[in-house]
Amino acid sequence: MALRALWVLRHEPRAVLFSRRYPTVEARAEAFNGSTHVAVPSDSDFLKAMLFELRLTDDQSFVEHRDTCTRIDHSSVRSVRVEGGDLWPVVAFQKSGLIYACLPLVEEALEPRPSLLTIPGLSQGLALLFGILDYISPSRKNEAELSAKAGQLRTLIIQACPLGTPLNTNISSLSSSFDDIQVVPTDVKQPAWRSNTYKGKPQVNVCITEKVKCMQYDKRDVVDMWQVYGAVNCKCDIEGAAPNVTLTLNLPTNGSPLQDIFVHHCVTSVDPAMLMSSSVNPLDDSVYSGPYKFPFIPPSESFNLCYYTSQVPVPPILGCYQLIEEGSQLKITVNLKLHESIKNSFEYCEARIPFFNRGPIAHLECKVSYGQLDLSREKSLLVWVIGQKFPKSSEVSLTGTVTFGDIGEEHPTNYVCTGNTAYVKMYFRIPDFTLTGCYVDQHSVQIFTPGKPKITASRELISSDYYIWNSKASAPTMYKSLYY
Repeated sequence: MALRALWVLRHEPRAVLFSRRYPTVEARAEAFNGSTHVAVPSDSDFLKAMLFELRLTDDQSFVEHRDTCTRIDHSSVRSVRVEGGDLWPVVAFQKSGLIYACLPLVEEALEPRPSLLTIPGLSQGLALLFGILDYISPSRKNEAELSAKAGQLRTLIIQACPLGTPLNTNISSLSSSFDDIQVVPTDVKQPAWRSNTYKGKPQVNVCITEKVKCMQYDKRDVVDMWQVYGAVNCKCDIEGAAPNVTLTLNLPTNGSPLQDIFVHHCVTSVDPAMLMSSSVNPLDDSVYSGPYKFPFIPPSESFNLCYYTSQVPVPPILGCYQLIEEGSQLKITVNLKLHESIKNSFEYCEARIPFFNRGPIAHLECKVSYGQLDLSREKSLLVWVIGQKFPKSSEVSLTGTVTFGDIGEEHPTNYVCTGNTAYVKMYFRIPDFTLTGCYVDQHSVQIFTPGKPKITASRELISSDYYIWNSKASAPTMYKSLYY
């Protein structure tokens, strides 16, 4: 999803209020389009061609390629005839005397013309144009304000669409940071991913997010599986065209080593042994225990510095789910135990027990040792809200019976959750906690720039595909032990 060029044009008086071209995207367009490629014309030529295409010129005579009945357009995507040929697909629309247009990248030959549904840049380009419209439109009655906003638009587009890729289509939300953003002078060497600079007090925000995926079966012949997937997100507001930053991820002595580390392209160097630590072969001894140092030149926007996985020794919540069918009733038992290493409070913690392939729950007799039990609106899902804390025993339980009514056409179904093949799915988030123990402190970030930087670090653990399967029935398995 990328744009070759972007324009804001004025009909009366004729003028180009704003334009932005992306040479790197244009080079890709030449490679993809081959002999069908039509180069982006100059701004004056595009303005003339666009006004002609929209019949906004003084000459209103019939022109076959533009006015024939076979060219009745029902969308904002147009073909604009320029000196080099037909420029397509141009996304353009008029509003209050202004014309908003962009030219998305098409990653294939343009003849025969591909389906619009196969060009992802169309929707992104249109969304960006609407964002520009929302930013400019309030100033249309004031010429001075319109001129000022058109001037500011160049700087804001650097943030919203760096290197031709739309990242933020809400242009108005970026205007508040205008005073802190400066365009980098053309004579200053800078990395391609850093298209503007920050002016102000240096500050770095780091957030470590770990997601734990889990499959628990409570069976002797089936091995429970779990793994942690982490991401380190950074936002570095630092002066200079190419500031140098070094961030170190720390682990406690009993922390789980990071594996399968994948770094952002802005990282300038890493220890090769760090990248060699892999979880593919559990017998591999290439475990790297740190330190995990990442020197980099940060992009202007928020980005993920690295991704990693980790084989933690235990999952955060151990569970057992038993479902037994007795006539028209289901007898269910759920036991959950919180691991002793977790001392932090949950932001939320709940267990959801679906019954999709039966009728709506007609009668429910269940009790919980802790928390609150709710029934969904469709009466096909039990929601056990545990809350922010487990009791001192670190164990909670749910027991009871469920009776169902007749199943209807609108009742939700699930191809996996059939018969006794049922599960409990856990949803939780624990702020200021990671299963690996990975953390960043004030001394873990070094910035080679004048001034004392403000370092803000946070971390969190989030459940992701955390299933506890019915131990009284067969369930989808990843691995079976050879020993019974």
